[in-house]
Amino acid sequence: MAAAGAEAGGRAGQLKSSGLRHGWTTGACATAATKAAYTALLTGEFPDPVTITLPKGQQPAFALAAEQLTTESGVPAGAMAGVVKDAGDDPDVTHGALIRATVRPGGPGTGVVFRAGPGVGTVTKAGLPLAVGEPAINPVPRQMIRDAVAEAAAAHGGSGDVVVEISVDHGEEIARSTWNPRLGILGGLSILGTTGIVVPYSCSAWIDSIRRGVDVARAAGRTHVAGCTGSTSEKVAVAVHGLPEDALLDMGDFAGAVLKYLKRHPVPRLTIAGGFAKLSKLAHGHLDLHSARSQVDKGYLAELARRGGADEELAAAVAVANTGLEAVQLCRAAGVPLGDLVAEAARATALGVLLGSPVAVDVICIDRAGTVVGRAEPLGP
Repeated sequence: MAAAGAEAGGRAGQLKSSGLRHGWTTGACATAATKAAYTALLTGEFPDPVTITLPKGQQPAFALAAEQLTTESGVPAGAMAGVVKDAGDDPDVTHGALIRATVRPGGPGTGVVFRAGPGVGTVTKAGLPLAVGEPAINPVPRQMIRDAVAEAAAAHGGSGDVVVEISVDHGEEIARSTWNPRLGILGGLSILGTTGIVVPYSCSAWIDSIRRGVDVARAAGRTHVAGCTGSTSEKVAVAVHGLPEDALLDMGDFAGAVLKYLKRHPVPRLTIAGGFAKLSKLAHGHLDLHSARSQVDKGYLAELARRGGADEELAAAVAVANTGLEAVQLCRAAGVPLGDLVAEAARATALGVLLGSPVAVDVICIDRAGTVVGRAEPLGP
């Protein structure tokens, strides 16, 4: 597959500076497969490679990994084409998946009708950009597919009235490693992408899933959500607050994404739950908690310990501790509430991002075993 020339700045600039190879979204792959299948339905021949136009004008070409033309009485009745998703250097669970599009004639004037084939999910909860009951093919990929159908129709004398069924081999199994079951997308994967291009480690899909998680929680009438850095902190948040599954946000390292989205789309109560070391970074003002982009500052922890009553010997020990958890353990043994101090400082950072939005915040810090080592509660009643 070949891509169009890189743009200056933006996502292409990020990719160039990283030195990593970009890839293609499931939406781009589904579009290429659809165009190839519809072209074969109209002409009897599959274009290979098949070229599509992405939302920003790039025109990549995709090789076909599967193709099948079905005829009835010698007339093409349906065509299937498949494209293997190449996510480049991004650690994407859908890398290597075979995305198939099966195109059949539709009724006159119906335009493009979308269907979920095997391995593509169906929306079962409100709050997503698709109606309940719809195939989990997101709006931008739908438009890309419509545009590709229109282009093929114009080139080969078609009506553009088609039924497009998108499927993903082993998609239901792959989807278990995604947010889809929690978001109420059942039966398989979502067909995603807003640009058609996957920038390695941009984590845009994760951040988008955080936003969709907030949308689903709001649509379900939830008044309390929890942003958790991992599965252990998620279990603690459930144990402490009894939250249902659709109120849990897999925040990962993206505290800023949760806070910025809730600032624009508030929920009355937010719990932030995570490991002590990660939340110590939030306490120090970092909104991206990934180890490659922020570090635990032992000097900062030592200063917090002093504020909590640590003497200079203990503060010095904290400053050279091997890990953040060692620091909190040293302070706990001395009766200094470092965990609570970190939780309160993390809460202050969160409120600073929310900037007066009507969101009450509490913070729970845990160790690796899931033991709570620090808490900060909302002020007031």
